[in-house]
Amino acid sequence: MEVRSVLRSLCLALSFGCTLCAFPGNHPALGTAGQFWHITDLHLDPTYHLTDDPTKVCFSSMGRPAKHAGPYGGYLCDSPYRLIQSAFKFMKDAKLQPSFVIWTGDSPPHVPVAELSTKIVIDILRNMTQTIQEYFKDLQVFPALGNHDYWPQDQLPVNRSDVYNAAADMWKQWLTQDARWTLRKGGFYTQIFNCNVTQQTLRIISLNTNLYYSPNKETEGIPDPAGQFVWLENTLKKAQQNKEKVYLIAHVPPGYLPDSMGTTAIREKDNERLVQIFRKYSEVIVGQFTGHTHRDSIMVLLDNQGNPINSLFVAPAVTPQRLSLNGVTNNPGLRLYKYDTDDYTLLDIWQYYLNLTEANEEKIPEWKLEYIMTVAYGIKDIQPQCLYNLANTFIGPYSQKFQMYYNHYIVSYNSSVECVGLCKVKQICAIKYLDHASYMNCILRE
Repeated sequence: MEVRSVLRSLCLALSFGCTLCAFPGNHPALGTAGQFWHITDLHLDPTYHLTDDPTKVCFSSMGRPAKHAGPYGGYLCDSPYRLIQSAFKFMKDAKLQPSFVIWTGDSPPHVPVAELSTKIVIDILRNMTQTIQEYFKDLQVFPALGNHDYWPQDQLPVNRSDVYNAAADMWKQWLTQDARWTLRKGGFYTQIFNCNVTQQTLRIISLNTNLYYSPNKETEGIPDPAGQFVWLENTLKKAQQNKEKVYLIAHVPPGYLPDSMGTTAIREKDNERLVQIFRKYSEVIVGQFTGHTHRDSIMVLLDNQGNPINSLFVAPAVTPQRLSLNGVTNNPGLRLYKYDTDDYTLLDIWQYYLNLTEANEEKIPEWKLEYIMTVAYGIKDIQPQCLYNLANTFIGPYSQKFQMYYNHYIVSYNSSVECVGLCKVKQICAIKYLDHASYMNCILRE
């Protein structure tokens, strides 16, 4: 199968709806609180098809045998379109009346650079945009670009580009003219969420953290790529002056990677600067939401005195792809956040997942509730203090809550997988410490 011809045929002629504010409803399980969806890392692989040769099921397996692949995917492949459709159908059929959707990037598959092009990446991004608009015609969506939403991957630039311009054009249903202007300029934007359900103003800031991503050669040595640091501080300062609350979305998260030792996803110097900004405006920022790692994790930002001041959430991927034949990966996941309609304070997470093995065996994509965070961990809410206290309960040598957390981390892929010793230390330190000095002290102490 010739990947370029397959990918170029992606663009679907779907209808667009108008952007409205959907008010929180009275769903019996969620009461009258507001809620919004978070989806990330769709990673569509349009070459996915079932065949007798497991090495040719999908280009994203890189020739590795995708054994046990089925109609909804395989653990060595990126998402077939049917898997992505099943996720959106589940969200739509849930009838939860969400206020909006956040979509934090990465639509193209994990394939060699030579198999893609700028046109193919834009076609895939347009396909996913139109699919979302088909399922959620009247719902506000706030997107963020991922490191794979560019060609060559990771190399997002500091100025206008074909991808930035295309994204601004295809997202015009969701974004204002001012938001699309900075999106064209540097891949980031800010916008007020217009909803009359509360007098409190909510501002969405969509950061292009791919500019700080370690493999990005386009931005190496630039102190403030695309002027985003200055723009972010100015935006947060104005939000503070106007008594707004802020949800910050991005693809690549700040902080340290839980599976690595002393490694930040973005460049360490840029991570330090972001942490300083987040600390300075912690009273304004009431939630941070990212993707990229394909795993389900939390982080708690501490101030300089060690007090928890911000909650950060990394949502798991829709794609189930793993990088090695025998490694651990994730089941497809998507999530719903519950918030206080008075001030947008975050209250809870409802995490859903698809058991890919069961879905393929039964040929039915039955998305299930994996956990409700407050119920699973016995906490009041998902505010910084509660999450920090929860992380402290993980420290004991036989913490059942930590083992449950790690099972959620891999989206119930394999409950027999244990994370002990150094694995556990890395997880806990990544949750509690986002800056270099505190993180390294944690590693050495634990």
